[in-house]
Amino acid sequence: MLIVQKYGGTSVGSIERIQAVAKRVEKAVMRGDRVVVVVSAMSGETNKLIDMATQVSKTPAAREMDMLLSSGERVTCALTAIALKELGLEAVALTGRQAGIVTDSTHTKARIEEIPSEPVTKHINEGKIVVVAGFQGATRNGEVTTLGRGGSDLTAVAIAGAIKADLCEIYTDVDGVYTTDPRVEEKARKLDRVSYDEMLELASLGAKVLQNRSVELAKKLQVKVVTRSSFNENEGTLITSEEECMEKPIVSGIALDKNQARCSLIGVADRPGIAAEIFETLASMAINVDMIVQTVGQDGKTNMDFTVPSTELEQAKRALGGFGEATGKQGFDDQVCKVSIVGVGMKSHSGVAARMFSSLAKENINILMISTSEIKISVVIARKYGELAVRILHAAYELDK
Repeated sequence: MLIVQKYGGTSVGSIERIQAVAKRVEKAVMRGDRVVVVVSAMSGETNKLIDMATQVSKTPAAREMDMLLSSGERVTCALTAIALKELGLEAVALTGRQAGIVTDSTHTKARIEEIPSEPVTKHINEGKIVVVAGFQGATRNGEVTTLGRGGSDLTAVAIAGAIKADLCEIYTDVDGVYTTDPRVEEKARKLDRVSYDEMLELASLGAKVLQNRSVELAKKLQVKVVTRSSFNENEGTLITSEEECMEKPIVSGIALDKNQARCSLIGVADRPGIAAEIFETLASMAINVDMIVQTVGQDGKTNMDFTVPSTELEQAKRALGGFGEATGKQGFDDQVCKVSIVGVGMKSHSGVAARMFSSLAKENINILMISTSEIKISVVIARKYGELAVRILHAAYELDK
């Protein structure tokens, strides 16, 4: 098999762990697999570099930050290749640019535009293990860029798609994708398989195993992804197409997102274009709006509620302050959270929402907002009930079985 293996910061957090990664790669080679390795910076290294930059300047230039931050992955990449060679294996270390990763010119959060297969496959065909520095690429003009949060996962999936790998393994410090956060519900169960769409929803709703950009790309390129731990030999969770998920449970997982705040506009002028003006203003300040609920207008007025990340609430307040009386009375609540159930089985089962709402009602948990999609139902509730709601719903849908 042709496999791409990605190792996160905790997996390569020390020289001993890098050597352990090299031995894991050696096992795969001994099985007859051809392997490409993608590595993150050593745990804590990126934060250390950011701290140094902010000591020099309160507002360091984005271009220079990319030059600085990309060095963390290059260090790990070189050390991993050295460790592999020490085991008697042929290995070559490549920066993102040397691996052919072409990005746009948005520094610190660039998007991948192209990855030609030849720079990597050339070394594979020579019998070498290719070790690629994750999280980085270069523009067509040769400017170094970084890919933003989850960038190393994105690198691994993109390379797997480019070289048509049979599998992309994402190694982290957790065993795989669970029905919910095991720290919240001790009965949480690891899933054997999950569809791209389910994983996309779980990732965007607060599950920390994979970034949704990586899952989106995996779905687009039809890359099979396994997420598993680098600290044991346990089977991980396969993320694949819905057709390959034989069992389609009604609910596969529950996500809790505490980084939520609710904005309420009461008595908004009910005229064409007012919603566009409000949300365009928020978008211009890069504020990410999530759930939106608007009531039917009466007497020339309407009410509007929406959620934003609680970390962006102060920006949202400033943005909405410029509208004056047009947005009516404004209210804000940062003591809320979002609880979501996700499952492809919702498409063919009725009563899923009713069970969710009745389960919460039995515990006197009031629902403030509701949002649905084909495979997801999300509710906004008081933050103090978030973890209780997760446990209640986990039991209601029998996810521990």
